[in-house]
Amino acid sequence: MDYSINATYFTLEGHVDLEHYKYVYFIFTLIIYIMIICFNTAIILIIQTNKHLHEPMYIFIAALLCNALFGATAFYPKLLTDLLSEKQIVYYEGCLVQAFCIYTYGESEFTLLSAMAYDRYVSICKPLHYATIIKTSTVRKLIFLSWFLPCCEVGISVILTSRLQLCKYKLNRIYCDNFSIVKLSCGEISMNNSWGLFIFSIAVFPPVIFIIYSYIRILAVCLNNSKDFRKKALQTCLPHLFIFINFSVNACFEIINNRLESKQIPHIIAMILSVIPFVIPPLINPIIYGLKLQEIFNCFRRLMSSKKRSHISF
Repeated sequence: MDYSINATYFTLEGHVDLEHYKYVYFIFTLIIYIMIICFNTAIILIIQTNKHLHEPMYIFIAALLCNALFGATAFYPKLLTDLLSEKQIVYYEGCLVQAFCIYTYGESEFTLLSAMAYDRYVSICKPLHYATIIKTSTVRKLIFLSWFLPCCEVGISVILTSRLQLCKYKLNRIYCDNFSIVKLSCGEISMNNSWGLFIFSIAVFPPVIFIIYSYIRILAVCLNNSKDFRKKALQTCLPHLFIFINFSVNACFEIINNRLESKQIPHIIAMILSVIPFVIPPLINPIIYGLKLQEIFNCFRRLMSSKKRSHISF
């Protein structure tokens, strides 16, 4: 007998104690979302309005922060709505769209961080050729590919998922992701699994290998140069390296845990860890870049000083 159904909506059952703490969760989540929008937008506007920041490194930073806004917008509005709703449901088509956006955000984050590592590698290891290698056209192409390729790869995954016949409609999550939808199928999912593992391998391992290689080369160059050179190089590289390690660990744990479904991890811990990629990177990245990169920090300080003077004169 065929028990498959065509689901029109899913129930999100990952929420914990909403009946007691939903308003606390809502206020806390709303504050985080507003902070993410304000922090990222502020740094993007600083880079956009200051012409001397229209350099590859800062353009890549702006692209990374735009991607953070994209990922946050795919995650937070739906979550805020669910926190105040009696039933946490999502329509099938909307669930696929959210899964597409969230996976695209994650893959684009890896590719953008790889492009930024390439920029730092050329800047430090091949400074005399930097202007000829990292042109404005090159930056545009890298940013375009950082979004276009993930869209294509994730788009194929979502199309394969949309063709499945589902026999369950309850997601043990607080947001939609592609593999959780795939697990609701009672049919053959080997193609989905194979494509998912292929995408995971090309989205994670090449960036990780390239960034490790680039930083080994950068470290070797720094050790053979002056103290001032090492200080300047590390000032631009350490924020990027910290952000990459943080996002990689969190994203990989979420993907692996979702596939293995370990029963040893309490549900509430698993849910907290699953949302970290949408909280820590979008919230911390603009702060790190704003404080650690001297040019951005100086522009921000001048902006605050001018606003303070205008307020006093008024």
